[in-house]
Amino acid sequence: MARGEKARALKPVITGWDDDPAAIADSDTGQLLVAQGLAPTAENIDACSPFRFKAPLAPDMAAAREGLALDYERLIAFCRDSIAAKAPDETLYIEGVGGVMVPLTENKTVLDWMSDLSLPVLLVAGTYLGTISHTLTAALALRERHIAVRAIILSESVDSPVPPEETAAAIQRHLPGAAVRIVGRGGSAEDFQWT
Repeated sequence: MARGEKARALKPVITGWDDDPAAIADSDTGQLLVAQGLAPTAENIDACSPFRFKAPLAPDMAAAREGLALDYERLIAFCRDSIAAKAPDETLYIEGVGGVMVPLTENKTVLDWMSDLSLPVLLVAGTYLGTISHTLTAALALRERHIAVRAIILSESVDSPVPPEETAAAIQRHLPGAAVRIVGRGGSAEDFQWT
């Protein structure tokens, strides 16, 4: 958007949801709306994150705390409808929830969701201790399901134990050919020219 390109972002599933306006502003949904120049109205929140659960847990567990279950087919339909409604010159980003193997329902994970949508993935990871293992595991799980990873984005973690460049180099060694980018310490929109 900073380059004048049309983009829209959704976070269909969010946990740890709090209806307090200050909490909404700090939430992933609130931040996505503000980044798109949208006010955090009830209508915009529903359009961005229709599946909201209060407990800060995996979606299946958070839903169960409310006596609910996430309707997986409705989630897929929401995403497909959003993809179909996008303008030809618009990029649509669909943010996941937690990691690749986070349970959404009793028998579906975020990996299933990604696989069913058949979209390329931007895999985002921190630079915390353990991220190399987590990132490589996620990348291999995606590869096993034939899900294309467009790029791996390292979002610099607070108090990162090693320079993010070293983490990126280690990941790159184990995933030759993967595009690894670092965000943080002055990263900007110009750093990301996806095709």
